[in-house]
Amino acid sequence: MNELDAIDRAILAIVQRDGRISNARLAERVSLSETPCARRLKRLEAEGYITGYRAELSYRALGLGVTAFVHVRFAVHDRSLSEQFEREVQAIDRIVSCHNISGSADYLLGVVATDLDDYGMFTRDVLRALPGVSSIESMLSLREVKRDTGAPLL
Repeated sequence: MNELDAIDRAILAIVQRDGRISNARLAERVSLSETPCARRLKRLEAEGYITGYRAELSYRALGLGVTAFVHVRFAVHDRSLSEQFEREVQAIDRIVSCHNISGSADYLLGVVATDLDDYGMFTRDVLRALPGVSSIESMLSLREVKRDTGAPLL
């Protein structure tokens, strides 16, 4: 990867906030003409700084009123079991994030559900049945204070 200059960082900051910005508007915002701006954007994509574009959806508007953060613990630490767990987690839409962590738990999951009853059934029928899981601890979000606003461009 190449070193990022101030214009690259400005481009990244802008597209991180507005992935639908037109090249013309982006070029204007970073004080470049359109062709060099488009070239830089393509290079940032090719070099892996930009991994994709997507819409940010409202869980509440979709009827997903519960967000839970779940510590998952394994009794046995086996690589193949962890790999199987991670494959299965990838296929479950309600699990919106999964991190392999250090500390008292092995994984931290972000899970959404319609309500507490729905979350309880999901915990019982899905989370506890995942390979390797020996215990789970749920923490329910009371309200979101800050949403992922993207990577800091230090």
